[in-house]
Amino acid sequence: MEHNTPLISTVVVGLVLAFILGLIAQRIRVSPLVGYLLAGVFMGPFTPGYVADQNIANELAEIGIILLMFGVGLHFSLKDLLSVKNIAIPGAIVQIAVATLLGIGLGEALGWSFGGGLVFGLALSVASTVVLLRALQERRLVDSERGRIAIGWLIVEDLAMVLTLVLLPAIAGLLKGEGNGASMSALAMPVLITLGKVAGFVIFMLVVGRRVIPMLLHYVAHTGSRELFRLAVFAISLGVAFGAALVFDVSFALGAFFAGMILSESELSQRAANETLPLRDAFAVLFFVSVGMLVDPAIILREPLPLLATVFIILFGKSVAAFGIVRLFGYPTSTALTISASLAQIGEFSFILVSLGVGLGLLPDRGRDLVLAGAIISIMLNPLFFALLDRLLADRDAKAAAASEAAAADSKEKAVTRVPLPETQLKDHVVLVGHGRVGSVVSRALRLNNTPLLVIEDTPGVVERLQKEGVEVVTGNAAAPDMLQAANVMGARGLLVAIPDAFEGGQIVAKARALNPTLPIIARAHSEEEIAHLKHHGANVVIMGEQEIAKAMLLQIGATAAV
Repeated sequence: MEHNTPLISTVVVGLVLAFILGLIAQRIRVSPLVGYLLAGVFMGPFTPGYVADQNIANELAEIGIILLMFGVGLHFSLKDLLSVKNIAIPGAIVQIAVATLLGIGLGEALGWSFGGGLVFGLALSVASTVVLLRALQERRLVDSERGRIAIGWLIVEDLAMVLTLVLLPAIAGLLKGEGNGASMSALAMPVLITLGKVAGFVIFMLVVGRRVIPMLLHYVAHTGSRELFRLAVFAISLGVAFGAALVFDVSFALGAFFAGMILSESELSQRAANETLPLRDAFAVLFFVSVGMLVDPAIILREPLPLLATVFIILFGKSVAAFGIVRLFGYPTSTALTISASLAQIGEFSFILVSLGVGLGLLPDRGRDLVLAGAIISIMLNPLFFALLDRLLADRDAKAAAASEAAAADSKEKAVTRVPLPETQLKDHVVLVGHGRVGSVVSRALRLNNTPLLVIEDTPGVVERLQKEGVEVVTGNAAAPDMLQAANVMGARGLLVAIPDAFEGGQIVAKARALNPTLPIIARAHSEEEIAHLKHHGANVVIMGEQEIAKAMLLQIGATAAV
């Protein structure tokens, strides 16, 4: 049997290289995306050594795109967008327009067609959701006003790019200069036909999909089979994307996005997101690897000035535009600077758009190379932007406080980018980490007994529900710095780690034990190995669900026999 098949070698080498380089990138405090892209560069035809099969990589990337867009749809929140619509919608539109015009200008200077410059500019206008969320989470800004504006801004950008991916094939001929005197009619007909197909797909999803998808998922969930539930989610995401392309002639990306958006309305959406995350991540990594395979590193030497201009548009062109827009709407400088730093990079949609542009014959390979090289550079430099912003605003805040403490006290928003967590005033309370299926049962019982309770949870819908019920919540990952201090585990009567991930649970247990050596810590596990792992890190008691179920069953059969 032949072991070194193109498919297997592409997947294995891609994932192994991505892991190694992603780990190095994480170690030096840049986004792992840089490592994934560099893995593709090393596997590509422009560097010596192993060269992966580009066609296979592209097909794997298509699956990655479907799952990426499905994930975007799962986390799409119309409520979050509407809460900041007055700044996010006009701000994102103007910023996209500015970046696109700059891209068109650079394209003209390089001798490209208007269509090539348009695709190039649009690709430079949209930031990476992955990179942005990581930066906001590290600074605890996701739930702040600045964080909501930045996320809402990116949602508008994502929707604009989804619309672009739909319309671009319809108008590609006109953009390439293939139109004649009747160019308006030549443009109108394909656009109207495309919009009609999209409208038909949207109506179908809202009328049929909105009923069938949640109903199907609930039916599968009630079977009790985790394997079938996971398979159902993948079947829905991939099936809807393929069906949308086959029946309505719309892109895989749009079909997957709508499947995720419809599913996001179900109460099972969080479970669906968690169950499919490993495979989504794996194929997303392969997508970034396939993009990196298209990068010619020699462009740094061959096109230094165009590359510098591209990076300048990404880092400064659209960021300056965003800063001006946010300030124009009356928001403080700290908010404007945070939004500007958040947008100083490009990512997933940029890769999808330039691939489509090259495939349609609009964008030359040179433009794709500039966008991909610019993406790697901008993602590497983005953490430096935030670090400089941290220092700049901290220094400004210190000077302002020294000049006038009263003025600082009256300030509506403290000008720091890393928001400190307020420490709870609770004492002799129980700290519960995780409010899922197990945590919610524990929480309900503790509240019935009037036991002082604090929950650490990072799921937005769960956090909002607990706050409405009067439960004190610290929002975030309990393994993150300062989370356990904010929950005052030093003065707690006990810590209950109810999350199912024993690896993350071990980190939480170890940090809690370091803060309070005498704290009673109870955790959950799914195997003997996990029990040993959690006890090694300091848990007093570890409960394995399967053992407790077995004990309860034996107890019941014993009670029945006694009767």
